[in-house]
Amino acid sequence: MTIINTPNAILAEQFTEPKAAVARLEHLYEQATTFLCDHFAKAMREGAPSERFRAYYPEIRIRTSSYAQVDSRLSFGHVSQPGIHAITVTRPDLFRSYLIQQIALLIKNHGQPVTIGASDTPIPLHFAVASNSELTTLQQGPAGFTLRDVFDVPDLSTTNDDIVNGVHEPDDDVGPLALFTAQRVDYSLARLSHYTATDPSHFQNHVLFTNYQFYVSEFESYARAQLADPDSGYTSFVSTGDVEITDAETAIKQPLKLPQMPTYHLKRADGSGITLVNIGVGPSNAKTATDHIAVLRPHAWLMVGHCAGLRNTQALGDFVLAHAYLREDKVLDDDLPVWVPIPPLAEIQVALEQAVAEVTELEGYELKRIMRTGTVASVDNRNWELRDQSGPVQRLSQSRAVALDMESATIAANGYRFRVPYGTLLCVSDKPLHGELKLPGMASAFYTTQVSRHLAIGIRAMEHLRGMPLERLHSRKLRSFDETAFL
Repeated sequence: MTIINTPNAILAEQFTEPKAAVARLEHLYEQATTFLCDHFAKAMREGAPSERFRAYYPEIRIRTSSYAQVDSRLSFGHVSQPGIHAITVTRPDLFRSYLIQQIALLIKNHGQPVTIGASDTPIPLHFAVASNSELTTLQQGPAGFTLRDVFDVPDLSTTNDDIVNGVHEPDDDVGPLALFTAQRVDYSLARLSHYTATDPSHFQNHVLFTNYQFYVSEFESYARAQLADPDSGYTSFVSTGDVEITDAETAIKQPLKLPQMPTYHLKRADGSGITLVNIGVGPSNAKTATDHIAVLRPHAWLMVGHCAGLRNTQALGDFVLAHAYLREDKVLDDDLPVWVPIPPLAEIQVALEQAVAEVTELEGYELKRIMRTGTVASVDNRNWELRDQSGPVQRLSQSRAVALDMESATIAANGYRFRVPYGTLLCVSDKPLHGELKLPGMASAFYTTQVSRHLAIGIRAMEHLRGMPLERLHSRKLRSFDETAFL
């Protein structure tokens, strides 16, 4: 029988002070990962050990015997019914502010302490060594023994979105406290580092998605202007490869090879800055990016990309504010049925319309000259124009669509699914139904005049949302009947 070696046990303890509770989470996590890292390094030096090594994720747990008496306007911060609720936690250092905020609400609304202790979920070795570059390199080389015989490895059968999708069946009548388990979070943190070539710690609470690299240079120019202004509140700019600058004059050397989704961060000390992700073209990329960024619990994400205008009255460069989505992207059909409505969120819509008005200096009825509000259709076929037009065009007309792209409905649907406030403001770059195709010469002129203004609108909208109370932005519109306590 194989001996299982674990860290020295620390008894579970109750806390009524959120910062102390998070400090204990950090201590437990540090103890567990250090234990795994040390034994892994030793095994790689000395060969296969005769025993097995295992450490466990820390856990937050609360037991309630009555329903919470809370402000009915608050959609989070309390469990939906009496009983035991728990969630495993990873990287408490990364999520410190979030955890303190959520635990504080839980204690306040229920008048009960939280219990912090070790869970019964093992930490996979791959995630324990993820922040140690030396050990990560070792992990990729030949170990001389079968890794899973000595250490726990990721278990994809338990790394899923059952809680998010509303199909989770609690074990032992213990309900979930949060949407993501520790292993699901660790999986996404690793994927984010791979796809974006930036550390998850750089991500800000407000995320802009775009489908063109042209927006990146404009974002960097804006970032440098903000860093040059001592009153802007922005502290640094992070480029692909974790290159971070704190002043406007420092040059950034671009990597020889960009990652799949180049990502850039204009940071503020409290995390309320702006992250720009170039997801490229297609719903698969849009789903991948949002699947993983969601675990960071951003306060809002917006799509600011290009689209095909579908109305004869539109002109190249006009804006489209999505008020509904026709989902023909197909990538989320198994997770979120197409019959589920994806509603517009008033707070996001107002922020975007205000931003358009401020940047263009047009108001009220005059805004209709350059912006249409309506249905945005997202498809999975970039060359949809080359197919028989009778079917697609008829559906587009019946849906009252005003624009078409390949990403917006996916981003909005995943925002709905992950309870992340979402919105879409697109810019018309061609009109294929009316013979106005995006040709090289037209494209150059279009990008020169429109990208800067479009990005400025997205940034301005995020600044409006930054000043909004969380309880207003994270409203009940995105919460289900039996919802988790944590955002």
